Amino acid sequence: MTTTATMTAITCRGYGAPDEVLAAASVPIPAPADNQVLVRVRSASVNPADWHLIRGEPRIARLQLGLRPGFTVPGCDLAGTVEEVGSGVTSLQPGDNVFGTTFLAGCGAFAEWAVAPAARLVALPAGVSHEQGAALPIAGLTALQALRDEARVAAGQRVLVVGGAGGVGTFAVQIARHLGAHVTASCSTRNLDLVSSLGADEVIDRTTQDPLTATDPYDVILQVTGEASVLHCRRALVAKGTLVQISGDSPGRWIGPIRRVVAGKVVSPFVGQRIRLVSTTPDGDDLKLLAGLVADGTVTPVIDRTHPLAEVVDALAHLEAGRASGKVLIGT
Repeated sequence: MTTTATMTAITCRGYGAPDEVLAAASVPIPAPADNQVLVRVRSASVNPADWHLIRGEPRIARLQLGLRPGFTVPGCDLAGTVEEVGSGVTSLQPGDNVFGTTFLAGCGAFAEWAVAPAARLVALPAGVSHEQGAALPIAGLTALQALRDEARVAAGQRVLVVGGAGGVGTFAVQIARHLGAHVTASCSTRNLDLVSSLGADEVIDRTTQDPLTATDPYDVILQVTGEASVLHCRRALVAKGTLVQISGDSPGRWIGPIRRVVAGKVVSPFVGQRIRLVSTTPDGDDLKLLAGLVADGTVTPVIDRTHPLAEVVDALAHLEAGRASGKVLIGT
């Protein structure tokens, strides 16, 4: 592909509200480096990570992210068709249908074409669509690594997913069931049937009941959403239980949920319960595992809606407002 060829992409001119700093533009199609792959993007998905990176919030994170965004084109999760591979890539070839993530590796998914490290892309199994593949990476990896690695969920354990209807939550309910747990999940009234259909043994309407006041304590609590404190969560755990924090919600623009995360780290060494924080790791083997679970019907990505590329701002607003049930996609 010639370096003069151009594409449509959503570009970001600095930290700020998506409707103020994002705009569609014609930019050069990127060329893959030695370890990269150029993908014709067929579908992308939006994640909380995207709007956090675009806004640069919580603002304390800018000490690590930099004074300006480290990307020109946002977007982390994608699926599409390999167009070109770098000279050092042997695992993929042009024509392969793939999915994966560019999270903290340059982003770039909100475009007609994107480059991604080959190690972060895997082939889509037969029967798994581009849309399903785009829905998987960050949310699926977060749920899998939280439950399997941090919580070490075992068959027969009681697991509570606080926030079972969002991108991570819908995967967490299904993966916890796959691991053999008895799953309770909380969500809003409108999502009760959805979460139940995913295999939750019990579903709690968070608008009428605090899921952390259950009579029988849980072995594992996965805090996907909400502002509950570490102390409040611990009261709902068994003596040797595990609380896994994905972050939860926070109205604070400067430190966000960091206060709650720090509290967990401070408390953890002095109590019998384990308090863990998920740091999602893009991993090719885990992406293959997730794709296999989708291919065999164990896990079904829940897709809330699909926006065209020109409506990335609207897609992000829908996600930020907490209105999404499952994943929000971008069709290119």
